[in-house]
Order: sequence, then structure tokens, then C-alpha cells
Amino acid sequence: PGGESGCWFLYYAYGSNLLRERLLLRNPSAALCALARLQDFKLEFGHHQGRTSSIWHGGTATIAQSPGDEVWGIVWKMSTCNLSSLDKQEGVEDGIYVPLEVNVHTQAGKVLTCRSYQMKDYVSGPPSPQYKKVICMGAKQNGLPTDYQEKLEAIETNNYAGPVPIMEEIEASIKAEKINSA
Repeated sequence: PGGESGCWFLYYAYGSNLLRERLLLRNPSAALCALARLQDFKLEFGHHQGRTSSIWHGGTATIAQSPGDEVWGIVWKMSTCNLSSLDKQEGVEDGIYVPLEVNVHTQAGKVLTCRSYQMKDYVSGPPSPQYKKVICMGAKQNGLPTDYQEKLEAIETNNYAGPVPIMEEIEASIKAEKINSA
């Protein structure tokens, strides 16, 4: 509601929220703003305090400072009414991820200040194939640079083969969209 900038914030996604359908499950206000790169950071996967994600059954994505590296992701413009649902999805109140402000560079050369999230005290560990698939689908859906997509495709997984209910939810939502747009 209203055009005041106070009603919106920019969110930088680099993990499962690269996939539009994943983000929209809990945050319906999200609108694509730009593709952008985060300089001097690298993508890592880990378990918060050594515990495997009960949602994804493997390590989840985080960003770690790393001079000379870069992470590609998406800037989503979101209504502040979804700030708490996003924080909740990222496990902020449980202390799993902490919000941080990052400056990212868009392909057009603009610098945008965004909210992003970083995992606290984690132990490195591979993601599940399902989680990796969501990240790769999101990177492809939004046309992240090909060499970065190849890097994502090369990520080793933990070969988890059990059920991942959220994956089913995402796939159902993608199917429903296809039907609606047919």
C-alpha cells in the first residue's frame, strides 16, 4: 500500500530463495528487482551448531567473507509486511541466521544496499540433492551467469534420498503456475 519507500525493502537472496516459487510460498509480496553480485564473499554450506536442517536434510547456504571471491544472487523488492515472515523462514528468532546489510552490484552497475542473512556458528557440510536442485533451478530461472550456474551444478551433495515435504510444496506450486498460465 502507498508509494512511500518506507513500505518496501530490498532482500538479497543467494540460496533457496533464488527460486521465485520458494520465496513466494511464505512471502507473497516479493518482486524481482535485479540480478546482482556480492563482492568478496563466497557461498558455503553448513549445519548450524552442527545440526542438520530438519527442513532440507542437509547443509544450507550461507555467505562467508572471502577476499577476491564473489557470490551471485537476486535482489527482491519486498513489502515490509513480509519482513517478519522472511526472518521466520530464515530462522532468525532461533538464532540460526542473522540479518546483515550487504552492498551488491547489479549488472547495470548500480550498487544496492540490501538485507541478507548469514548463518551463525556453523559446521561446514554438504546440502541435500533437493536443496541443491532448488538453488540451481533458481539460478537458471533468473539467468544468473553461466559460469556461476556451472559452479552451483558442481556442488557435492550428501545424497539424501528421503522425503523433503517443502520440495513437494515447491513442485506443486510450480505445477499450479503452469496450469494457470496454460
